[in-house]
Amino acid sequence: MKTIVEIHALQNFAPSNLNRDDTGAPKDAFFGGTRRARISSQCLKRAIRTHFAGLVADQLLGCEDVACRTKRILDVLKALLVEKGRDEGEAAEKVRMALAAMELSIKEDGKSQYLLFLGHREISGIAEIIDSKWDSITPFEASPAEGKKTGKAKKQAASGADPELKKALDKIFDGGKALDVALFGRMLTDMPKKNQNAACQVAHAISTHAVEREFDFYTAVDDLKPEDNSGADMMGTVEFNSACFYRYALVGWDSLVKNLQGDTELAARALRAFLEGFVVTVPTGKQNTFAAHNPPEFVAISLRRNTAPRNLANAFETPVRVKANESLLAKSARKLCEKAEDLQKAYGGEEKVFVLNLVGENGAGFGNPVETLKDLLDKAVSAVRE
Repeated sequence: MKTIVEIHALQNFAPSNLNRDDTGAPKDAFFGGTRRARISSQCLKRAIRTHFAGLVADQLLGCEDVACRTKRILDVLKALLVEKGRDEGEAAEKVRMALAAMELSIKEDGKSQYLLFLGHREISGIAEIIDSKWDSITPFEASPAEGKKTGKAKKQAASGADPELKKALDKIFDGGKALDVALFGRMLTDMPKKNQNAACQVAHAISTHAVEREFDFYTAVDDLKPEDNSGADMMGTVEFNSACFYRYALVGWDSLVKNLQGDTELAARALRAFLEGFVVTVPTGKQNTFAAHNPPEFVAISLRRNTAPRNLANAFETPVRVKANESLLAKSARKLCEKAEDLQKAYGGEEKVFVLNLVGENGAGFGNPVETLKDLLDKAVSAVRE
């Protein structure tokens, strides 16, 4: 019986531009026939991964528990080999040849063809193998026949590598029990068997109400210009909005444990880190301009079995509208709870819900109330492990 953990949050941001499109405007989307403010799932996941880095810095997670997304894998491995006493120039060549054996090529600028998402355990393991098999890593035919496509050229080049080297490296590419690889998944184009399906899904955050675009006209003055010279020395506009966002994500507990190679203790730490990061992190876009540090005031975590996931965005298909002296957050929370109750009555399934509610609504009987974020996380993770 599969277990899923879902988190729902309502977060009301003051004027801000947290996630911009290619024109610099806040991202948006049409939903329910009206324009809504939007924060992309990629932006939210990046913020959560930054939270993981903070946990590592605070020694609440180990460096080996997370991954690195980079094109500069040559520099990373070269540095590790230099630490082991290897010559820098020779180390660079050995790294190129070892990666080519796995059909991962390094371009002339020293970068890989695409971003590689590798756990730190994997990276350390690759360096260990190169160091241990140093003498057996020798040049092999890497030049494809003229007219060969890139994929065929890589296969042709790799076919000349030491089989024992390839076998050893193949075992290393297993995700490295990195929390972020296990949660968010990865795709290695040239090594499809080493891809990892994500254990979590993150929705684009959308506003519970319709939004209008607004513009801030700004000017700047040269501090050193003569006093008799009036006027601004720079001017422009910044687009922004203010919105109450509905945010949703889910984690497949069984998939997370599988991705972490059956390590339930590590999976529990990963789940807690993810849920905490989902609540406390805020995208950094234009924060020096707007300082929209507004935490969620309604957070519900549900543990559900024997049923499909339920994104509650349709609670806001009809955009929330408020009258004078009405709370947008409170009205949004009421609609969210009503939708959750309606779906539970219709579809059933085992469910435990824990709610951190600061908006004053009683939640229409939705979930078990908790008083702090710590309580919310403790109860949710304990319920999953039980």
